[in-house]
Amino acid sequence: MLFRLVLGLYRLLLPGFLLLALPGWLLRMGKRGGFGSGLSERFSIYRKPPEFEPCGAVHLHSVSVGETMIAVKLVRAWQAREPSRCFVIATGTATGHAVACEAGLPNTRVTYAPVDFSPCIARYLDRFEPSQIVLVEGEVWPRLLLTCGRRGIPVRLVNARLSVRSERRYRKLAPLIRPLFGMLDRVAAQELEDIARWEAMGVTRSKIVVTGSSKFDPGAAILPMERAEFSEMLAGFGEGRPIVLAASTHSGEERWLGEAMRGNPALLVFVPRHAERRAEVREDLEGAGFEVVLRSAFHAPIAPEKACLVIDSTGELRDWTAHASVVVIGKSILGHGGQNPAEAILARRPLMFGPNMENFEPLAGSLVAGGGARRFADANALRAGCDALMENALLREQQVERATEVLARHRGATERILDLLGASSVERAF
Repeated sequence: MLFRLVLGLYRLLLPGFLLLALPGWLLRMGKRGGFGSGLSERFSIYRKPPEFEPCGAVHLHSVSVGETMIAVKLVRAWQAREPSRCFVIATGTATGHAVACEAGLPNTRVTYAPVDFSPCIARYLDRFEPSQIVLVEGEVWPRLLLTCGRRGIPVRLVNARLSVRSERRYRKLAPLIRPLFGMLDRVAAQELEDIARWEAMGVTRSKIVVTGSSKFDPGAAILPMERAEFSEMLAGFGEGRPIVLAASTHSGEERWLGEAMRGNPALLVFVPRHAERRAEVREDLEGAGFEVVLRSAFHAPIAPEKACLVIDSTGELRDWTAHASVVVIGKSILGHGGQNPAEAILARRPLMFGPNMENFEPLAGSLVAGGGARRFADANALRAGCDALMENALLREQQVERATEVLARHRGATERILDLLGASSVERAF
């Protein structure tokens, strides 16, 4: 009874919320290049006739870039088993949409996920008639689950992640959300410790399978590779300089890192989480005394020893990581939750992160405990850690080896997830 009451309230309030949020959402999408990419699809308004859509396909819903890259990885692995299978990747952001389009996957339609408004969900399902919907890491929307349940469309959650903070918040609302999570057909959890958490959220134990994380699966990943174009740019700052790469930084972290490392002989390379922050990042770093060179308008620096490079592009982080001497994980210093450390490990680069890696536990804790990563609490610890790693090749190699061992626990996760989703094993490529 309470759940129905909350759903009714949700249905009444959602249109008003969408109207209030629309200006800000359109502004963000404009900054991220969303206009012209089919944003009307968020409201289930499509350009092409429905008869040209891949009906009966497997749909993967991802929110932003990280989740979309996982969706792309899953589609590639599934197509290795079943080359003729059709897929739809439905993203929530323009940056995620761009990543999915750039992947160039065959038999794959890229669209925007519909907002969780009954008419939009109905038009989306009428148009595509998905065989199943796969939610990558989140987000669980009430109208989508309810409508799919009525139509007999299974909804599965893969790479299921529930941080300690999210769990505490959800537990306070347990009577309201347990029926919602109970509608999930399957949950592919990352760790054994996650089973009890998802049961507490309302998922029946028999629906939970521990698969590991496809995000951390070293066997299914595209390895970071050095690019000649990137090497040329870096050479303009001085041949042979060590490189400290700050990956997926959030607001304020660029200046914090710049001030912490000022005067260090290493070249600082920043890859902001959102490329549209370029003006803010440039201003912050110039305020910290750096000559800032943007990737989008690259030029040789006037004073290389006082310059830094800002990668204001999308989808290049993986290969920039391959050029680093040390990788510092963003959103772990001033932000909350952290960002994915797997690419640094796959590139065999030593990594460091700040105190806030909640979204990547227990992986982050396991890395620190096993000697596969260094956690810093302040600027002095960051600088000392970077100096130690850059000066000692043996130390770097030992840390990379230990990180690789920790990541190996997720090996095979992608294949286990595909088994859970019902991918045929007959045509699997070895």
